[in-house]
Amino acid sequence: MIQSQLLPRGIRQKEVIDAMLSVPRHLFVDTGFRDQVYGDSPLPIGAGQTISQPFMVAYMTEQLDLTGNEKILEIGTGSGYQAAVLSHLATRIFSVERVSELAARTRKLLDSLHYTNVVIRVGDG
Repeated sequence: MIQSQLLPRGIRQKEVIDAMLSVPRHLFVDTGFRDQVYGDSPLPIGAGQTISQPFMVAYMTEQLDLTGNEKILEIGTGSGYQAAVLSHLATRIFSVERVSELAARTRKLLDSLHYTNVVIRVGDG
């Protein structure tokens, strides 16, 4: 993923690459898609939502140019993968998800992986 997708497309921040390597992306998708999880395409996560492809997560994260002291508001928790990546690079992540089932599933996963600096709330507008 790093060699085939991120580096060739210009992702250069070591911290972003390290964060991407630290998060077990395969745990954030349904087992039926695990053979595609590190590919260059979004995947369904339920409730009509998708997990972004790795390059988009890396690109969005790199564009933030984080220093490590930030508190981040994420709109659309989804699978929680982006929040998990961000949690390696910022002090606290506040994430809002409108689909309560996704929020509950994601909270359980993030708790099991000990991502303690991510706060998830259910809300819509």
